[in-house]
Amino acid sequence: MDSSETGGAGAAGPTPDQSSPPELSAAMRAKIERNRQRALMLRQARLASRPLSVVEGATSAKVSKTIDSGAGFFIDEEEDGEDEQKAKKVVHQPAPVIEPDYLLCDDCQKPFMDSFLSNSFDLSVCDKCRDNEEKHKLISRTEAKQCYLLKDVDFDKREPPLRFILKKNPHNPRWGDMKLYLLLQVEKRCMEVWGSEEALEEARETREENREVQKQKRFNKKVKDLRRAVRSSMWTKNTSAHQHEYGPEEVVDPEEDLYKKTCTTCGHELTYEKM
Repeated sequence: MDSSETGGAGAAGPTPDQSSPPELSAAMRAKIERNRQRALMLRQARLASRPLSVVEGATSAKVSKTIDSGAGFFIDEEEDGEDEQKAKKVVHQPAPVIEPDYLLCDDCQKPFMDSFLSNSFDLSVCDKCRDNEEKHKLISRTEAKQCYLLKDVDFDKREPPLRFILKKNPHNPRWGDMKLYLLLQVEKRCMEVWGSEEALEEARETREENREVQKQKRFNKKVKDLRRAVRSSMWTKNTSAHQHEYGPEEVVDPEEDLYKKTCTTCGHELTYEKM
């Protein structure tokens, strides 16, 4: 009876192996998710810190895609399958071969590296041709304005402005520096302003005629001033008091019983009566 009761009691009660596992709380599940995300981030950081493999002298980079983790940041994950094995090759092209920057002389057609005219006036002429040729002369700004009838705007404002060099004034070093221009460029600018040699010559003749007219006017004015000065020096004004001189004749006015005399110099009439 005891054994049957014991067996029955054992059959009725549950064994420890058949008990169900306990459920995870919400806090435990959140902690597990955080650990999983942290492990994923560490794995991605290790992959990003690996050096790129060198394939036949070229650099390779693995293709990756960006995944939103849902936790406020993005994760770069490599693509699965065949894309994971592919590598993008970055080939460095060889540098181009650059020839030296030589200038070609306009006169002798020979290449040169540097010259006075190319640096100062942007003219492709070597120093050897400049020394041998008379056409590469320099002219001062004042002389250029007088000979070619140019104005200041033609030097400084008209495009492109003429280039020049500065030099001490040979007449007096204390004066301002002289501006020297290239004669070839001044003549070219003159043709741009006047158009032709004939127009320039006509302008020169007109200016010369106006200069002669102004010169004659100044001469006539000086002569007139000289005549006025001579005439004023010969005439003297009489500042003494005038004294009347009456003639001996008397004119009688019978109605008023008056006598009159007239001054022989100024014509003044003196009227008087006799007792």
